[in-house]
Amino acid sequence: METKQPFYWDVSKLGFGCMGLSDHNVSVSDEVGIAIIKHAFERGITHFDTADLYGPKTNEILVGKALKHLPREKVQLATKFGVESMGPGGPVINGTPAFVRSSLEASLQRLDVDYIDLYYIIRIDTKTPIEDTMEELKKLVEEGKIKYIGISEASPETIRRAHAVHPLTAVQIEWSLWTRDVEEEIIPLCRFILLSLIIVRI
Repeated sequence: METKQPFYWDVSKLGFGCMGLSDHNVSVSDEVGIAIIKHAFERGITHFDTADLYGPKTNEILVGKALKHLPREKVQLATKFGVESMGPGGPVINGTPAFVRSSLEASLQRLDVDYIDLYYIIRIDTKTPIEDTMEELKKLVEEGKIKYIGISEASPETIRRAHAVHPLTAVQIEWSLWTRDVEEEIIPLCRFILLSLIIVRI
């Protein structure tokens, strides 16, 4: 019987955002960065988050070096793509299928891994239908290069459209004491998606 990759997987309750190790203004040495990531893992953190934008590029290289000191099968590695360049008006976002694939291949090389657990769309390309972006990500899942798909800073409608192409595993967006508007639509939507996926798979 054919088995399909589940839409969810277990991660540590706390994750480690690696951006600060390779900040645009201040960064740590590889030795220090690797030691910090190893320390976090030894304290029970298994979910590590990076992006090709961080550094830029250098954070993925650092995380890849740290992974050589950890059991890969026990680490949930997340990285993000979508920023093609930084223009005078802010980041230029690219969600075209060709950019999705080239970004993924470059991240795999920098991280020096065979697959990425969670691959995020860091921002939404308003010029490219989200369905086109998701179709390419779906192909990468089928090829075994990524396991799960995430989306960041997306509207409820975009989340629905993306999820219709392939199940989303994660939605990354600010939810804090200062930012509570996600409770109006996005949190209920994510709960509904989770419940529908569980029902489908029972």
